Amino acid sequence: MKSKILFLFFISIGTLSCKNSESKKDEVSSYDTEKVIQKTQLKITPIEHATAVLEFGNETIYLDPTGGVEAFKNFKKPTYILITDIHGDHMDIKTLEALDLLSAEIIAPKAVADKISGMTTKQIIVLNNDEEKSFDSFKIKAIPMYNLRQEALKFHPKGRGNGYVLTIGNERIYFSGETEDIPEMRELKDIDKAFICMNLPYTMTIESAASAVLEFKPKQVYPYHYRGTEGLSDVAKFKEIVNNSNKNIEVVQLNWYQ
Repeated sequence: MKSKILFLFFISIGTLSCKNSESKKDEVSSYDTEKVIQKTQLKITPIEHATAVLEFGNETIYLDPTGGVEAFKNFKKPTYILITDIHGDHMDIKTLEALDLLSAEIIAPKAVADKISGMTTKQIIVLNNDEEKSFDSFKIKAIPMYNLRQEALKFHPKGRGNGYVLTIGNERIYFSGETEDIPEMRELKDIDKAFICMNLPYTMTIESAASAVLEFKPKQVYPYHYRGTEGLSDVAKFKEIVNNSNKNIEVVQLNWYQ
């Protein structure tokens, strides 16, 4: 096998997939990169707003599941649930109660875990800001998410919610959750895919989102969570700002709002 990594991307409306062929030599963890990378195909399907499904190997991960059980009728039962925050567009109790979670582990910050402690599931794993955990098939690190503007501090105080960086095979995928362009985002390294929020008044402007992206330079950036009180953010303008400064960052638009 050649030493370089070979990626095969396929993107259609609502789906994104990639193949990785070999792991980095310097990975040191209980996470078995070589095992995961072999014939691993990652598929990310947007459901709506901040909700997505990740599929790879034998894993099916629901990110911030909302929309009721019908939203997931075309997917396998989840092996993991990732939840970023306590708000209803991220932690939807009715959807969680409707899903079959007997074989699923829920990964969430303590504020979320406290609210769903009585839920029937395989296990609830508390992961707070800056903590990380390795599983057989992926690694995950909780990244802070919070507001900076004085008028928005009430929405997302520092320490309550999580963004996440998942390492699957050789790919690092970042989901911002609800945040502004905080230092912890700007300091991210080696991100392959970044899913970045941009909606007012809850998170940040497209200009702030673009500024952060231009600093940490992911290979690809996917606008998501971009519906605010005044409607949808101008993601075309976001792409223009990013690519006017750095044409090497690919901005990919997926269909988050039917």
